[in-house]
Amino acid sequence: MVLTQRWERLATRSVFLDPPSRLRSRMLRQLLHEGLRTSFYRLGHFIANHPVFFASAPVLISILLGASFSRYRIEENVEHLLAPKHSLAKIEGNLVDSLFPVNRSKHTLYSDLQTPGRYGRVIVTSGRGSVLDQHHVDLILNLHSAITRIQVDMLGFNYTFAHLCLLDDSNSCIVDDILRVLEELRVWRASNRTVPALRYPITRLRDGREAYIGHQLGGVQRVGRDGAAVRSARALQLTYYLQAAGALNEAVASRWETQFCRTLERFREAHPELGLLPFTSSSLQRDFQRSSHVAGRPLLGGLALCALLALLCCSMRDCVRSKPWLGLLALVTVGLATLTSAGIVNLTGGKYNSTFLGIPFILLGHGLLGTFEMLSSWRRTREDQHVKERAAAVFSDSMLPFSASTAMYLVTFGIGASPFTNIEAVRLFCRNTCVAIVFSYLYVLTFYGANLVFAGYLENNYQHSLFCRKVPRPEVLQQRPSWYRCLMHTQYNEEATEPGDLRAYERHLLVSFVKHYYCDWITNTYVKPFVVLFYLVYVSFALMGYLQVSEGSDLSNMVATETSTIAYTRAQQRFFSSYSPVIGFYIYESIEYWNASVQEDLLEYTKGFERISWFESYLGYLRSLNLSSTLPRHNFTELLRNGFLKQPQFLHFSDDIIFARRSDGDADVAASRMFLVAKTTENKREEMSVLLDTLRRLSHTSRVKFIIFNPSFVYMDRYAASVCAPLNNACIAALFLLFFSAFLAADPLVNVWLTVTVASVAFGAVGFMTLWRVELDCVSVLCLIHGVNHAIDAGSPLVSTFALGRDYTRTRWVQQALERHGVPLLQTYLCYGAALLPLAAVPSNLTRTLFRCLFLTALITLFHCLAILPVVLTFLPPSKKKRKGKKASENREEIECVEMADSTRVVDQITTV
Repeated sequence: MVLTQRWERLATRSVFLDPPSRLRSRMLRQLLHEGLRTSFYRLGHFIANHPVFFASAPVLISILLGASFSRYRIEENVEHLLAPKHSLAKIEGNLVDSLFPVNRSKHTLYSDLQTPGRYGRVIVTSGRGSVLDQHHVDLILNLHSAITRIQVDMLGFNYTFAHLCLLDDSNSCIVDDILRVLEELRVWRASNRTVPALRYPITRLRDGREAYIGHQLGGVQRVGRDGAAVRSARALQLTYYLQAAGALNEAVASRWETQFCRTLERFREAHPELGLLPFTSSSLQRDFQRSSHVAGRPLLGGLALCALLALLCCSMRDCVRSKPWLGLLALVTVGLATLTSAGIVNLTGGKYNSTFLGIPFILLGHGLLGTFEMLSSWRRTREDQHVKERAAAVFSDSMLPFSASTAMYLVTFGIGASPFTNIEAVRLFCRNTCVAIVFSYLYVLTFYGANLVFAGYLENNYQHSLFCRKVPRPEVLQQRPSWYRCLMHTQYNEEATEPGDLRAYERHLLVSFVKHYYCDWITNTYVKPFVVLFYLVYVSFALMGYLQVSEGSDLSNMVATETSTIAYTRAQQRFFSSYSPVIGFYIYESIEYWNASVQEDLLEYTKGFERISWFESYLGYLRSLNLSSTLPRHNFTELLRNGFLKQPQFLHFSDDIIFARRSDGDADVAASRMFLVAKTTENKREEMSVLLDTLRRLSHTSRVKFIIFNPSFVYMDRYAASVCAPLNNACIAALFLLFFSAFLAADPLVNVWLTVTVASVAFGAVGFMTLWRVELDCVSVLCLIHGVNHAIDAGSPLVSTFALGRDYTRTRWVQQALERHGVPLLQTYLCYGAALLPLAAVPSNLTRTLFRCLFLTALITLFHCLAILPVVLTFLPPSKKKRKGKKASENREEIECVEMADSTRVVDQITTV
């Protein structure tokens, strides 16, 4: 009956205004819009009829699911979380591991933070002088001796480094070559002989073997004509590789790493002239999860500050119409949704990681805006209506845009939660966010809606909103003390107010500010040019930052700041940034090594690198024997096996060559490897990414089939594409959803303006994020996905109210939209900002990125909703001019019968338009 009457009114109102096809389309859209509003009206009425059930059920569900925290587990595999799941580097790593096991060669494939397996590493720095001075050399060798004597008690047996170390072919522990250099220096100095010059980065040991020490000696000052002799060095790095083949070895190695750090701490206290910066295989995982621990107190402080502001934002002088408990219950609603979703994650076997810190803030921004919109809609209802009718009207008015924005959250984060997302941390975050958003939406409908009904009964009975005590009538209140009159101040109004009359609530500070000051100021003719100019400045700075966007594949950006990982990374950047990690150059098929053109190709490919190459050493060996390098295949291979590899200085190259028998019985080189090191600058990670792409392209076109590998490539390979893919997919999904829903919206221009707003907010967020030194990593991308949804969440009520308005000027409808939705926006961002600000004090790179991205997103969205959109909508479509009908209908009278139902009577009002 209601829909039929609305259809007739819409048809009567539009028949003379639009062409038939456009008329039908518009009427269908408006009918759908009204149908959804009616559905939410009935839902609100149903919840108002059963408020006790809907208020208690979410609490009970949250308590039951929250009890599952006994199954709380932490994800310990950082590579599983942050490295792309599907990448060419992982495929290449599996191929390399099948030829030359990475666990046995990890001491040669040096990498900063991504070395596989168990190990302990320390950077030794000297406060004064060089680490190669006699005093420092003795201390470093004493430190090495102390480390090798570390004992770990397990099952009644004392394990030392000799039991756990990685073994070479002679069953000796593999140690860094710099230790042999230091021992040789001590021997030379003890014999009072002139110490020979130490070459860098490739030096020659006493046994004639060449060793690369570029990642073991840092802060080097060079002398000599070729600049290869070491004058002094500021830092030295030692690495102790451990075996972890089984569960017992893994447990012992884990304890050994703990004892390793304690030994270094005691040695540093005994010898303060040395700086010791430890790092182990578990340091990255421990420091990654530490962000959650150090963020505990600031988050609680932010929550308390947010609760206080929520109480104040919903309070006013009138003690009956004030709603402080509803402000606090908005936070409780978000908290219940967070607890429920966390319980579901625990019950389904999910594991926690520090990136989940951002989920409560996403829920907070979405949930607070929905609850404050409901509260604002409550203020616009008629006070003489029954509480159930007022609650139903609130649902009809505010739940449609809130449901649409919730659907957008689910679509965008749902795409990120799909198996196609290549970063596991992003996928898990999006999946858990979708679960949390669903429960946040349900709890806003049920829990908050039911409590709104309870608050309505308090208001209807003129009970104090805070103490629930009946407020005396004015004649009785005048006989009480002044403090009691101040506490119980209210405005009794027995007569029914007009629909939409806000005079009873105009004493609310924010309502009064927006209605009487801000609306007139922002729509002032002299203010608009400055707002447009300010927007142009905003676009200029955003463009400047957008052109400087860089990817953030550095793992140190994901850990707490005051940790061993950050100290170690800074020392690496300061002392060891001159050379790249060691790149393995693997030839995985048999080639004609004896062919002159193949030899030229190999030498050309490795030109410009520092090389540890059996091939070049073998060619030099042939030249020393006055033999040609283009020997016949049989002679070339036999001399390699039985001559070159038998020499003591070349014996270590046996691990770099795989021989296979041919069908004729002769041996052949089936596969081989060489090690390359590139010279780098402070931007080592960016240069390594470019180098990886260059060598990959070369491997595709070269006739020598080779691959390159280093454990760090697993994190760098296609990292930017893998991280940005969820953001790109979310933006595309949001745009498509806005485009197709334009045919269902009451006015298509609503979606047009939302699309423009989303694009502007996302563009500005990326630009200013870069200017604030935030790189594009998984945390910042997740915040940008939230920013897309948050812009729709905040802008849709404002634009919808403006677009659907009729019969007034643009300026008047902009003011109307701000009066209705400006106060909820201000309340939301005041509370949201209060919750965010303590996050800036957390000593963690992850939370720093989280704070900066969320803060920028909120600030830019608020700027668009309260400044840009109100100004732009005053002179751009949709138009608010009255459309002239046909001449035959100019003098026609339209009589509209409007039914107005309230709790006490039904009034038929007939107005002539």
